[in-house]
Amino acid sequence: MAKQRSRKVEIEYARPQLYPKQRAAFFCPARYSLVEASTKSGKTVGCMAWLIEQALQGGPGKHYWWVAPVYIQSKIAFRRMRDGLPSEIYLANESELTLRLINGATIWCRSGEKPDHLYGEDVYAAVIDEASRLREEAWHAVRSTLTATRGPVRIVGNVKGRRNWFWRLCRRAEAGEPDMEYHRITADDAVSAGVIERDEIESARRDLPEHVFRELYYAEASDDAGNPFGLDAIRQCVGPLSSDPPAYWGWDLAKSVDWTVGIGLDEHGRVARLVRFQQPWQETIQSILAEAGSAPALVDSTGVGDPIVEALQREGGPNFEGYRFSTESKQRLMEGLAVAIQRREVSYPDGPIVAELEQFEYAYSRTGVRYSAPEGMHDDCVCALALAVELRRQRGGARWEAIEWTAADQEDDDGFWTPGEVTYA
Repeated sequence: MAKQRSRKVEIEYARPQLYPKQRAAFFCPARYSLVEASTKSGKTVGCMAWLIEQALQGGPGKHYWWVAPVYIQSKIAFRRMRDGLPSEIYLANESELTLRLINGATIWCRSGEKPDHLYGEDVYAAVIDEASRLREEAWHAVRSTLTATRGPVRIVGNVKGRRNWFWRLCRRAEAGEPDMEYHRITADDAVSAGVIERDEIESARRDLPEHVFRELYYAEASDDAGNPFGLDAIRQCVGPLSSDPPAYWGWDLAKSVDWTVGIGLDEHGRVARLVRFQQPWQETIQSILAEAGSAPALVDSTGVGDPIVEALQREGGPNFEGYRFSTESKQRLMEGLAVAIQRREVSYPDGPIVAELEQFEYAYSRTGVRYSAPEGMHDDCVCALALAVELRRQRGGARWEAIEWTAADQEDDDGFWTPGEVTYA
């Protein structure tokens, strides 16, 4: 019997011209790239180019998915990819919205309207388009299809409030979760790249409600989750890391998968030190003692925290004080932090503190006000900051004048928090 010889297929393909932020967002090495992007900023073109190139590197029987919230959006993506590729390298199926490439790989354009219909296939790469409008169950289904192949995914969309899985997943990526990257593309980026005109942006600003405009064109979530601090107030308190020694410490201790976080404020309420780690309890005690030194510290003493505080007091003296969290005590603590932020009594560098403050939320119930991070997110930095602010208030260090920063301060990047400077394992 004659042996069949494999035939090498050469495909000529030219990537569309992408501006730097598009390339960085979609062609990054991370398995998961989360992209919050302005409308009409070129996010769809970037995703299409990435998915096509993934499929062109595939082979017979390998599937590549484009998933949109509804059928008509999937059809738009199918039509644009079909029309953008040389006709000789694919076979299109208009009813199934598939493009079978000459190398045997298949691009499928799917709808997330019925998530149960997405289970079962092995997918080698996927794009989730308009993610903030896609049902969370559809994301769960797509994620399951990537398990066996360990396929990469690009998840992209406009910002649409904070009560959705896409916003939460973006915050995890922004916080540096393994295998994830976070990117943000605004209308200004698109204008600079020549994708859209500035006068069109200004026209949209005049025509749309402010919160809608900020979401669609600047990827800034509206405060629909009930943020207790105020997004503008949070940003007004961003400043350089203080070079003065910490005078007041707040420590939030790790709970299961959470982090132990310590935040030290200087005499003026500026963050001078941020440490964040996961360690066994005995090592945690020694790390806190080494960091805090003789400065007073308010430490979370809830649950397992109680014996930790006792150990700190035995070895470090009376400068360590416990604070037990309950619904009522956490409400008081967070309301005190809200006052400090809104009066600009506190300052912190951009980074994980700001990210957690912006995602923090409150809700009313029959038992009172519940303050917490959204499900699956962390609030360790918020709690540590609130404890430090409370200790400063108790010790008479609170000053009611706003903290002011000069332009020179703002431009000094050396003072801002970076993971390598203050995090240790």
